[in-house]
Amino acid sequence: MSAGAPIGVLFVCLGNICRSPTAEGVFAARVAAAGLGPHFRIDSAGTGDWHLGKPPDPRTRRAATARGYDLETLRARRVEPADFHRFDYILAMDSANLRDLERLRPAGFPGRLDLFLRAAGLAAALEVPDPYGGDAGHFEQVLDLIEQGAEQLLAALRARHGI
Repeated sequence: MSAGAPIGVLFVCLGNICRSPTAEGVFAARVAAAGLGPHFRIDSAGTGDWHLGKPPDPRTRRAATARGYDLETLRARRVEPADFHRFDYILAMDSANLRDLERLRPAGFPGRLDLFLRAAGLAAALEVPDPYGGDAGHFEQVLDLIEQGAEQLLAALRARHGI
């Protein structure tokens, strides 16, 4: 990352319709509320290609909307090799996606590739469970974890980057 450039944060899950767009929306809302929008470039992607171009899952959008997050403009996309040049932090929702990202990581990637919750410093849980096959309660649980993680990740990045 060059001095003065926005800090790039990419959230990654499997299909980019549940967990990672939720993390993108929640983290972006936290960044905006802190008045730090110009300091960050935030996005999400999936390791799979099943849902390309589709909006987040309706259950994801319902849970997010109920808590004041707007995910309506987000569309699923797949992780690309160029993402390793555009983002300083590539944060996976679970270990399986982290393994997939490690296989894609080019030699010399200077950023941080890690689990989202570990990068956020949450000791209680390391993985954000995939709610796709679950009910509304699973989506609420995911949102709870992501809200905690987003708050702590923002604090950690502000401290690390002096913003």
